[in-house]
Parts: sequence; structure tokens; C-alpha cells
Amino acid sequence: MSKRILITGGSGLLGRHFVTTFSQDVKWQTLGLAFSRAKNNLRQVDLTNPEQVSAVVKDFKPTVILHSAAERRPDIVEKDEKRTENINLKATQYLCDAAKDVGAYVLFISTDYVFDGTKAPYSTEDATNPLNKYGVSKVDGEKLVLANSSGNMVLRVPILYGELEFLDESAVTLLFKKVKDTSTSAEMNHCERRYPTSCQDIVDAAKVLVEHRCENPDISGIFHWSGDEMMTKYDMAMAMAEVFGLPSSHLVADTKPVSGVPRPFDCHMDCSRLEALGARTRTPFKVGIKQVLSKYYP
Repeated sequence: MSKRILITGGSGLLGRHFVTTFSQDVKWQTLGLAFSRAKNNLRQVDLTNPEQVSAVVKDFKPTVILHSAAERRPDIVEKDEKRTENINLKATQYLCDAAKDVGAYVLFISTDYVFDGTKAPYSTEDATNPLNKYGVSKVDGEKLVLANSSGNMVLRVPILYGELEFLDESAVTLLFKKVKDTSTSAEMNHCERRYPTSCQDIVDAAKVLVEHRCENPDISGIFHWSGDEMMTKYDMAMAMAEVFGLPSSHLVADTKPVSGVPRPFDCHMDCSRLEALGARTRTPFKVGIKQVLSKYYP
């Protein structure tokens, strides 16, 4: 069987890792899509335009559409519901419809924010209960994808970091700005528990999933992948300071819940379903974050 993968969000933090990894594997024919940042070998496609989506899918005829494009910033989602609906829901619907036309399936990248964070760890069968509009949009996207075809899949992921185009690209690496500025006291959230995960680890797990699917078409439904180190943002910042030998006395632990858009307390996910297929890669945070941030220090 020909292995052909169409990757949306190919210019984004996670999408770039997907495009790079699959493009380097001669067993896969890969096409990455982007819009405002389309460059290199990425094809420019407006995912909110159903005609453009249909045309690229019919032309490439993928085996799988890996849909990683999304508005993923909770604060932006709260303020711009129309844009969020267009990219997180309407574009997803267009991709699902186009996938049916060519006999492909969709692997939808979702989030641990579909849970309320009160009963971790969460299995793939646990009920969702998002606390903010971003989580709601991803739950709605999941339902759409799974209702569209029994062969479609969802992969939920946590907070991510990876090879960057700029420090602000990840909520994890953004912390390094305050870590480096040792002249100013900086409060860091030390309440909500997170599980920072390398983008490459997500890609490796997704690759295990789609390659097993090539052998067994009955594989479908919801999967989780996540790092297993519980860390608050304060913990992450302290780890960054440690690996670069920086002072940390200016970092102050803020034990109050985050203000503004509500975030869940602890959304640790049970990854056993994907582990049963052979997914294993979990990069230790200090190893992964040093690799990613080295070009930003000194």
C-alpha cells in the first residue's frame, strides 16, 4: 500500500516536526500545508476555503490527513470565536469531507485541555469537560472527526516545546526570557500541573500509530501521548536555570491558580493504548529543553 501523508499546520511548532520526520522517511510520500507562513516545500492552502481543501486532497490523494493546524492559544480563542470556529471546526469539517472523497482517514491533533483537571490520570474513555473555549473547540473538533468516519483518529497532546523559530512560539520556551533576565524578580505559576513534552516525542508516537494503521485498518478512535514529568511553570523555569547554570533566586513561586482564562489543575493522560502499539519515546525535560534553548543562550 502507498503511504501518503498530508500534514496541515506544516509551518507551526508541531507541524514542522511532522513534516521534517515524515519527509525524511522514504517509505512515506509527504506534503505539508501552510498558509501565512508557507515556504520551502510547504504548499499554500487556505484551510477555511473548502474548494482549496478539496483540490489539494484530490490532487495528492493521501492515505492519511494529519490535521495539526489549529488556533491553540486559549487567550486568543476567548477573544476571537469566529476565527477559532473557522480554523478549529470548519476547516476540520472540510478536511474530513475531502478525506472521504479519496478514501483517506483523518488523524486529528487534540489537547489535554478537553479535561477539567480534577481526576487525573485520564484514560481515552473518560468523559471530557473543558474549562475554557479552547478546550470546547477541540472537544467539538474531536466529535466532528469521529462522527464523520469510524476510521478517523484523535491524538491528544499536552503542552509542547521543540525546535523554534522564535522563543514565544511555545508557552514552555517563552519562560526562558524571564529566566535569563536575572535582574528582575519574576513570578512563575506554581499551581497548575503540566507535563511538558517534546514535539519530536509526539511525532514519534504518531508515526507508530499511523504505521500500525497501515497494517491494521481496524485501529481507530482516541489516543494519548505525553511526557511523564509533572512540572509547574515554576518547575520548568528552575530546570532551565539549572541546565544553563543561571541564578534562580529571582524566580518566585506563585501558588495561586492562574488568572484570566481558566486552566485545568492536572490533566495527566494515560498513554497505555498507544504504548501497547509500541510508542516509547519520552525525552527527559532537562535534556530536551537544553537542546532547544542552546541557541538562545548565551
